[in-house]
Amino acid sequence: MHENSFKSTALAALVLALAPALSQAYEAGVESDNAPVAATTPALIPMTAQVTAKLPTLDNRLQKTDRLMKNLSDSSDPLREADVWGRIRSGYAIPDLNNQLVANHVNWYATRPDHLARTTARASRYIFYVVQELEKRGMPTELALLPFIESAFNPQAFSSASAAGLWQFVPATGRDFNLKQNMFKDERRGVLASTDAALTYLQRLYDMFGDWQLALAAYNWGEGSVQRAIKKNQSLGKPTDFESLAELMPAETRNYVPKLQAVKNIIANPAQYGLSLPVVDNQPYFTAIDKTSDIDITVAAQLAELSTDEFKALNPQFNRPVIIGGEKTKILLPQENAAKFTTNLAQWGHALSSWTTHKITNARERIETLASKFGTTADVLRQANNIPQRMRLRAGSTILVPKTSATMNMNITQEIADNATMLFEADRPERVLKNVRRAVKGGKVQAAPISLVKPRIQRGGSNSRAKARH
Repeated sequence: MHENSFKSTALAALVLALAPALSQAYEAGVESDNAPVAATTPALIPMTAQVTAKLPTLDNRLQKTDRLMKNLSDSSDPLREADVWGRIRSGYAIPDLNNQLVANHVNWYATRPDHLARTTARASRYIFYVVQELEKRGMPTELALLPFIESAFNPQAFSSASAAGLWQFVPATGRDFNLKQNMFKDERRGVLASTDAALTYLQRLYDMFGDWQLALAAYNWGEGSVQRAIKKNQSLGKPTDFESLAELMPAETRNYVPKLQAVKNIIANPAQYGLSLPVVDNQPYFTAIDKTSDIDITVAAQLAELSTDEFKALNPQFNRPVIIGGEKTKILLPQENAAKFTTNLAQWGHALSSWTTHKITNARERIETLASKFGTTADVLRQANNIPQRMRLRAGSTILVPKTSATMNMNITQEIADNATMLFEADRPERVLKNVRRAVKGGKVQAAPISLVKPRIQRGGSNSRAKARH
């Protein structure tokens, strides 16, 4: 025991002595990690001298050094807590808010135990991974609770402004952070890719403002909006902390950090509010398996001995019944099911994928005609391709169709996946058009014109409370 104490003391002394160099190395590593993303993100609004003064200074460098020292001292026992909730509590690092908005949101969650139970049950699949990634980056662990606010930990959450996934990326910001979005895959929903993008974005915002509460406000409202609010308060000689800027923020952003604080308070001491949390073991829930050939989602779930719903909960990024194989394609499986998948795959004596693609070349090629051609039904094609009723595909569209004997051993190429599009138009049989023509008398249309309504395309599970965040 004395020997261990001596080693710890020696390690601490060594780290303190090397603190300046370690801080520089840490910052260089962060800059290196973020460089590819920064190169693809849009240019930010130029910051004034006053705003720049809020960027990380010596105090922030010391904070980063402290985080590095903490990570070094904890590295010998990364699973020291009994469960994930305890691990999150031990890494709280964002200053607390204590105001009426926080109290209101605490009351909202505390009086809805069913909502909290559903959300924490969903979170149990993903939260260990998120916490682990935060600790690797030296970031506050309460950020792992942010999907409580964004999506209620539903990876299929989809807002009215097209924000998707656990972290609610809108399409443009998703592309800024290299989240692939095509007909077959939407990485805004993928657990690994979206978490990496969200944490990269949050760290970038913290480095910009030197304040986690302002970083969170910018994640919700946009960095340019927060910069302008800071500049306005500075011009009036007012403080520029989150609470001082709150009156300039829209209601959603004004409540955003208090909501996170409310969840943080409940996770810190659920018994105080008459609540209990599900036990979430402090160990990985899933593991990643490379998949280099196409495989149907139903087949993958069967090989892993999982229900299709459970498989989709871990792999929500796949938009179609088939997963396109490739060098970077990974599927996530619970730890105990990964071994089953590998064993069953080795013994599988059937085709892994039953789908291929077909490009529409004739605008008059109706779904029913295609279904007959490929030995299936119109309903199957509509469901596989998310084609609304009473709509047909325009020329140039690419759809999934069942494989034939000639295409049974062919995979869908990445080039096809990246360039596939679907364009819809109203499916109006010729007899309807003839009736419209008959109604035209004396150059005037006697019948009401046909109204073309933009199709409501099913885009996965929706969450009416999820908003566009960024």
